[in-house]
Amino acid sequence: MRIAFLGSGNVATHFAQAFRSRGAEVCQVWSPHFTHAERLARLVGAAVADSLDCLCADVYFLAVSDDALCGLALCFRRPGALVVHTSGATPADVLAPISPRHGVLWSPQSFVRDEPMDYDRLPFCVEGADESTAEQIERLAALVSPRVFRATLQQRQYLHLAAVLVNNFVSGLYCEAQRICDCQHLPFDLLEPIVLTTAQRAARGEVRNRLTGPAVRRDSKTIAAHRDLIADDPSLLELYDLMTALLQTISRPHD
Repeated sequence: MRIAFLGSGNVATHFAQAFRSRGAEVCQVWSPHFTHAERLARLVGAAVADSLDCLCADVYFLAVSDDALCGLALCFRRPGALVVHTSGATPADVLAPISPRHGVLWSPQSFVRDEPMDYDRLPFCVEGADESTAEQIERLAALVSPRVFRATLQQRQYLHLAAVLVNNFVSGLYCEAQRICDCQHLPFDLLEPIVLTTAQRAARGEVRNRLTGPAVRRDSKTIAAHRDLIADDPSLLELYDLMTALLQTISRPHD
């Protein structure tokens, strides 16, 4: 089975390398940025396609931005092939103009091109236009991970939202925390133990019953002191107040 990748970014790079490492033939790479396509093609021993018309494969992975998916669907046709996109938030049927055999293979993971990934632990969500297509995509996913499950569009979108909360939003908070440490000439790795402990609790599903801190304790003096420290940063102050209110709501005893 020959696989072609449309796209050459973080997701395309990881997926292409993962499939190749498990014995699949990644035959071609296309990207609107030709030099990026060349780089990925060298990594996986594939040919570079300089136009969509040059692509010839059994399976096409469209690992591009959500906006680009719609544009590709208007100008790319492969009615006999299996066509798959890798988005968590986009319906599968955006690919219907390309092929009736279309679907989704998406993982709730943050992919960075040069960071290795443990695929044996990585979950993959599958959706297909019909049962046969879904089964084909499941078999593809099983080449790289044992954790493969079906997810509807709604489930995928909510899981994508949850992933944004635990990854992108939390990463934004880490950036703010690092800035505060830098301003006070403190090494950010002083927070490493609490970061790792919190992540481990989250991985075990033990977040709600392990909540601590001034918001949970209703420690008004500490909260006021924190607010004074960031009074000259309205955006951070607003965020602090919103998160404090959220934690107090979450930790409120239920009858």
